[in-house]
Amino acid sequence: MAGVSSVLDITLFLCLITISAFHPTYSKPNGFSLKLIPRDAPESPLYPGNLTLLERIQRMIKFSEARSHYLDLISSSNSTVEIDNISLTLLRDNFFYMVQVGIGSPATLVFLLLDTGGSLIWTQCKPCQNCYIQATPIYDSTQSWSYRKLACNHPFCQGPRALYQCVNDECVYNINYGGGALTRGIASIEIFTFPFNITTSVRIADIVFGCSNDNRNIQFAKNGVISGVLGLSLNPDSLLSQLADQTQRRFSYCLVPFTEAQMAPSVVRFGDDIPAPPGGISTTPFVTRPGSPFYNLNLLDISVGSRKLGFPPGTFAYSQSGTRGFFIDSGALISQLDQNANGRNTYREVMGAFQNYYDSLHLTRIGRVPEGFQLCYSYTPQFTQFASMTYHFEGSNYVVDPRYVNFYNHEAGYFCVAMMPGNGKSILGAWHQQNMRLIYDLNTHALQFTPEICANDNP
Repeated sequence: MAGVSSVLDITLFLCLITISAFHPTYSKPNGFSLKLIPRDAPESPLYPGNLTLLERIQRMIKFSEARSHYLDLISSSNSTVEIDNISLTLLRDNFFYMVQVGIGSPATLVFLLLDTGGSLIWTQCKPCQNCYIQATPIYDSTQSWSYRKLACNHPFCQGPRALYQCVNDECVYNINYGGGALTRGIASIEIFTFPFNITTSVRIADIVFGCSNDNRNIQFAKNGVISGVLGLSLNPDSLLSQLADQTQRRFSYCLVPFTEAQMAPSVVRFGDDIPAPPGGISTTPFVTRPGSPFYNLNLLDISVGSRKLGFPPGTFAYSQSGTRGFFIDSGALISQLDQNANGRNTYREVMGAFQNYYDSLHLTRIGRVPEGFQLCYSYTPQFTQFASMTYHFEGSNYVVDPRYVNFYNHEAGYFCVAMMPGNGKSILGAWHQQNMRLIYDLNTHALQFTPEICANDNP
């Protein structure tokens, strides 16, 4: 893969820098920020080289398909977590964003994949029983003066809602993934360092994380630069939940458009680091869904252009089995609509509305395209009548600018409606979140949003 060796050399150098270079503070902050690095960006340790736009889009679709498979298994699993057999899969291509954090004292810098639907924060941890080859230094708990194990009497480890299990006086987790992958380790407590740039970082003590010393068949280990996962879900052991008091239970991001020549890092912001929107802001409440780590929303209807489709009430409501519903997920790149949402093929109906609109403009539909999208048309640069799309949520309307409704292959002279069919769920994916300020506010238990030029939200 082009450029990997040089990137790994740089990454190894960065990970050997002592954390004192970041001038950290130990005080509990009211806010902090992290660079949100797309895996295909030049700053990413997984940077695949200078790909064409078509190659990048094809990779994004592959990531979306992998993410869809991952979410299918989560949605179909029992809502009660079983310590010895969590029914998930962890595919290497299921994650698109990563962050860099420091763990311990002195800090070991690691890259973690970001998951807004995940909970446990975990990293590979020495001394290893089984660790996959990691090009960057593995965190060593014996070398950190601030490390300690989570006590068995902690609420995460005892009681009817315990997340982990006490074995031989140690609080442990044992996560079995699909395809034979697993991670096991000791629930632990450490100081985490959150570097924003070369001169600014924040250190926060007493964060519970997984010190994984037994990792087998972990499929995102390719190139050996990803150490684990950082979860931002609603579950109590996610980073957001653990830092609720310090960050006012709020986090935010604004995704830089994917099709820009050089994909720039976006920023995930917490608490007081979240900027005040210059104009008005829209709000829709999260839907409480017992046992679900996802940010579920009450979608009432959908419009294509000015035409409201008139879905019956409850079409997008989640089922008691936990296999339906609508949620927002930054890890799902392409938005999905369920093919059986309480008896309605919402994907087909929405795509039919797009087809009716573009057919009425006498555009020429084309067949199979390399990107894999199902509804595509030829067009010339003079054509500007692209349709917007509106998600009518409870309390507000989320309007997707036409620029981000479609994928455009300018060189080949066609565009495609960038949607995927869902099997058991509907998702507001990252493609429809481009250039939109999104604020997850657990004080009001609501999602806030407003259009913004995300490239101006610089690290």
